[in-house]
Amino acid sequence: PLHVLVCNAAAFALPWSLTKDGLETTFQVNHLGHFYLVQLLQDVLCRSAPARVIVVSSESHRFIDINDSSGKLDFSRLSPSENDYWAMLAYNRSKLCNILFSNELHRRLSPRGVTSNAVHPGNMMYSSLHRSWWVCTLLFTLARPFTKSMVSERLSVRPTVPLCLSGWVLEKTTHVASTPSSPLL
Repeated sequence: PLHVLVCNAAAFALPWSLTKDGLETTFQVNHLGHFYLVQLLQDVLCRSAPARVIVVSSESHRFIDINDSSGKLDFSRLSPSENDYWAMLAYNRSKLCNILFSNELHRRLSPRGVTSNAVHPGNMMYSSLHRSWWVCTLLFTLARPFTKSMVSERLSVRPTVPLCLSGWVLEKTTHVASTPSSPLL
């Protein structure tokens, strides 16, 4: 049986590149990998019910839009060309897709005993998340003294573990302050 599946990836500030599948790397690593894994394990999760999927996302999803000017989904924004690529936007888009995926997964599978929640691990100023680009390293260093919810890699599991172990299911929630004590999306 598989009762808990945690989907967590944080490819951040990567230079533009394509995967073997021809998709932008940040999007494929941070989102499509989760989507594919859950699809492969969906029957196992349903047979193991009650089960849950926890998708680690990011508060940064709030700073992005994946729609075009008419409000329709613009698929080219999910896997942009090299000329249209900016690492931060790629990360933010992938994390928005994580949340949309988690919500839809919950809608589809909760009647079968599989719940899904997205969670924000907290502000990762003390992690190695920024290691791929020197500009991010500089910005993270400068921002640390002014950040309310600084979280170490060790503490970043705080919001994830209770969802895995407690049996809690959050439905129709709104943003809860991003602090070490309550950084849930």
